[in-house]
Amino acid sequence: MKIEMHNISKSFGSNKVLENIDLTIRSGEVHALMGENGAGKSTLMNILTGLFPATGGKIIIDGVEKVFHNPQEAEHFGISFIHQEMNTWPDLTVLENLFLGREIKNKFGLLDTKSMQKKASDAFEQLGVDIPLNIEISHLSVGQQQMVEIAKSFLSSLKILIMDEPTAALTEHEVERLFNVIHGLKEKGVGIVYISHRMEEIFKITDFVTVMRDGLVIDTQLTKETNVDDLVRKMVGREITDYYPEKTATIREVIFEAQNLTGGLFKNISFEVKSGEILGFSGLMGAGRTEVMRAIFGIDKLHSGTIKLNNQEIKIKNPAEAIRQGIGFLTEDRKEEGLVLDFSIKDNVTLPSTKDFIHHGLFDDKTAHTFVKSLVERLKVKATDEEMLVGDLSGGNQQKVVLAKWIGIAPKVLILDEPTRGVDVGAKREIYQLMNELAERGVPIIMVSSDLPEILGVSDRIVVMHEGEIAGVLSKAEATQEKVMSLATGS
Repeated sequence: MKIEMHNISKSFGSNKVLENIDLTIRSGEVHALMGENGAGKSTLMNILTGLFPATGGKIIIDGVEKVFHNPQEAEHFGISFIHQEMNTWPDLTVLENLFLGREIKNKFGLLDTKSMQKKASDAFEQLGVDIPLNIEISHLSVGQQQMVEIAKSFLSSLKILIMDEPTAALTEHEVERLFNVIHGLKEKGVGIVYISHRMEEIFKITDFVTVMRDGLVIDTQLTKETNVDDLVRKMVGREITDYYPEKTATIREVIFEAQNLTGGLFKNISFEVKSGEILGFSGLMGAGRTEVMRAIFGIDKLHSGTIKLNNQEIKIKNPAEAIRQGIGFLTEDRKEEGLVLDFSIKDNVTLPSTKDFIHHGLFDDKTAHTFVKSLVERLKVKATDEEMLVGDLSGGNQQKVVLAKWIGIAPKVLILDEPTRGVDVGAKREIYQLMNELAERGVPIIMVSSDLPEILGVSDRIVVMHEGEIAGVLSKAEATQEKVMSLATGS
């Protein structure tokens, strides 16, 4: 299959997001699509698969002009899009999610559960994962849910697969497994559009790379004929010489302590974080990193253990109590837990600190507007104004809004779970710089990340978890990828 997109343009009202885009996708090739958040990558693919109509231009598939009116039509044609934000139904089982809208029925019109189970098991086998089919999907980690989304695309006659940040929630081991799947699909003649901000992945698995910036195609070339610095320069329009900015904060006294915390998937977790320190949490999917943070914040039940803030024991039964204590928590699932997508940027940012804007019983809208505007400018959120709906922002800009929300409470402790998931290289550096600035103000930061270079590049110390327990703690000086992975795998 050969797909040619010619002069594709798209506007949302007066906001032009794509202008005269040309892109060619071929069977048996892995084509990277790169650019900063808001560059138009996902919008372009949404037009191809029928989610949005183009304002101008045409799509030619194997010499014939084609328009899909919805993603289902594209799927039936063999074009599948795995979105960055997962499209799952939390109260349905894994099997029900996999076959929603594509159920297999027998000759009597009844659901053929055995056939669906067989196809689902075959798809998971291709991915090399073992996920129970009868469990509700809400009980899975974000990484496991991502694997379910990828498995969906294997259930139809696949010709072109579009993957938007597919490895964002996966561990190193799962990424390697996915790359093997991609190589297998490529050998079978499947064409792949690979949207990612992770440079090492681009050079490892792609044949071509197209760079977009501000709704325009800047360049398309063979991946082997370019390099990281060249791609970054084209993506952001400037040089970025230091991906992990130097941290100058002074680490002082202990601010936050966890003592013998035990919950559903973890036990006897003890650690401390000091003023000005960034403490990284690493480990494989299912190791319990996120579960520990959710329990600390009061989302999940903590069975036993003690939490201390400034040497005083505190009790946290729910997120509201955590916020009152000055604890901020950027969750790994911004769509479901971090944001209200049909609220404005301003309403989202002020949500946990609403009481600070109440004067004489009335909400001081002017003060809130000034407050949010300063945060939006500081984090360089790409938006028309503070009243723009968060659901209309790109994934990376949504992440910045979540960060702004928690910075707005002036946190005593800040927990960041996958803070740069789905964020472009320029915005990543801005987030790292912001973390450093907070650390310089004395804010202790706990960062959970599946990105090993990020863990090594940003953290002052690294806690490594394995199967619900702390396997070891490494200083920045002694931490290497080999040591982290050795602890994470229990070896």
